[in-house]
Amino acid sequence: MKKGTLVTKETDKAAAMPQDTILQAGDPAPAFQLPKNGDDTLSSAALKNKAYVLYFYPKDDTSGCTREAIDFSALKPKFDAIGVSIIGVSPDNAIKHDKFIKKHDLSVELLADEEKTLSTAYGTWVEKSMYGRKYMGVERSTFLIGTDGKIAQVWRKVKVPGHAEAVLQAAQELCAG
Repeated sequence: MKKGTLVTKETDKAAAMPQDTILQAGDPAPAFQLPKNGDDTLSSAALKNKAYVLYFYPKDDTSGCTREAIDFSALKPKFDAIGVSIIGVSPDNAIKHDKFIKKHDLSVELLADEEKTLSTAYGTWVEKSMYGRKYMGVERSTFLIGTDGKIAQVWRKVKVPGHAEAVLQAAQELCAG
C-alpha cells in the first residue's frame, strides 16, 4: 500500500506554515496525495476547481466516528447535488477503510493518512489527554474547501450530533454565493 505524501511547492503558503500554525478560513488548503478506500489514491490536484469537505476523525468503527460517517453518507446526495465531495480522513489504512465502508454501507470516500501528513498539515494531529494520560491523536475537525482551493470554513473539536447538517448548510451557502 502506498504511503501518503504532502504535496508542496516552495511558493505554497500552506507548505511554508509551521506545523503548529492553525489553518483558518481564507488560507490555501494544503495539497495532498493519499491512498483511499478501494485500493486507489486521491490527490488535491484531482479536486482542482471543485469544492470539497475534508473531515478528520480518529478511528474507523468507533461510535462517534461511525455516527459521523453515517451522517455524512446519508447527506451525500444533497452534497452531490451542489457539486461538493465529502472525504473522511483518519490514520487507519485503506483496508480498514474498505471494511468500515462495507460494514456500515457508507458512501463517502475515506483517505488513509497513516503517516499523519495531512492531519499534521491541517493541525488536527494534536496532543490529547484522557484520564491524566497524554497522547497524540486526531482532533475531530472539518474543513470546507472552496473551488478556489482556499479553506472556506473550519469546525474544530467537532461534536457529531447535527454536524453533517451544519456542514451541508455551509456548503450550500458557499455554492450559492
